Amino acid sequence: MPIRIGANPIGWSNDDLQEIGGATSLETCLAEAREAGFTGMELGHKFPRQPAALKAALAPFGMDCISGWYSAELLQRDADEEMRHLRPHLDLLKAMGSTVLVFAETSNAIHGDRSKPLSQRPVMSAQDWAEFGHRITQVAERTLSEGVRLVYHHHMGTIVQSEADIDAFMAATGPAVHLLLDTGHATWGGSDPAALAARYRGRISHVHAKDVRPHVMTQAAAEGWSFLDAVLGKGSDLGIYTVPGDGMVDYPAVFRALPGYSGWVVVEAEQDPEKAHPLTYAKKGVAHLKHSLKEAGLV
Repeated sequence: MPIRIGANPIGWSNDDLQEIGGATSLETCLAEAREAGFTGMELGHKFPRQPAALKAALAPFGMDCISGWYSAELLQRDADEEMRHLRPHLDLLKAMGSTVLVFAETSNAIHGDRSKPLSQRPVMSAQDWAEFGHRITQVAERTLSEGVRLVYHHHMGTIVQSEADIDAFMAATGPAVHLLLDTGHATWGGSDPAALAARYRGRISHVHAKDVRPHVMTQAAAEGWSFLDAVLGKGSDLGIYTVPGDGMVDYPAVFRALPGYSGWVVVEAEQDPEKAHPLTYAKKGVAHLKHSLKEAGLV
């Protein structure tokens, strides 16, 4: 598969706080995504979850279904139970021809709770990584046997946030488990996304591309903001995340560290659409990604 540029609808309608962008229709999101140059979309809460209805929604805009987020609870249930919960989502992805499953542990996550600063995010003890990794590997092996690769989404406010967390996670999991490299979460979490790309190149099968406004990152840490408060921004100010080319991430360096990469690069830059016009930012992000991929020699 060549490199394709897709989008997550979170720039139009927020999934964690659904009133943000709540008035934006799915049709507007898809039409503007197509106008910006995207050829595929990840799922959000406004998308149908039946294959026929989802295909009917995407087809007028020439959009493929890339994947969709799945909230796992493997700290609390074994692989068999997780597969039972996962089954409807996995079957939908298979029916849509999706080849990757965006997967994150959320049983004790705080990213959706505005009352909790990120300093209160959960941290795994050293002795718990092995069992957690074993369970995820079991799930990943089963989804891969059905043609869908599990790509783990490291995420602020969860147990896999920092560079040390990512290293521990990768060490604890088997080769069926791949990493979703998220440039924005990596940067905010204290990692260099290009260094992560180089270190785990052989196990990176999906990329989320969002940029980081450094002054917001500094303020959020100093004032103890929650994840959502940082994403949405205080008052009239813009939030921490933005599209590629509008922040501090060196995208050519990231892509140079991914030689031979094929698959999706997904703009997933959640912002408040009342402050950051989705189509304007989407076009800027696509343009910067195309330039960066060309500079890195990937297209």
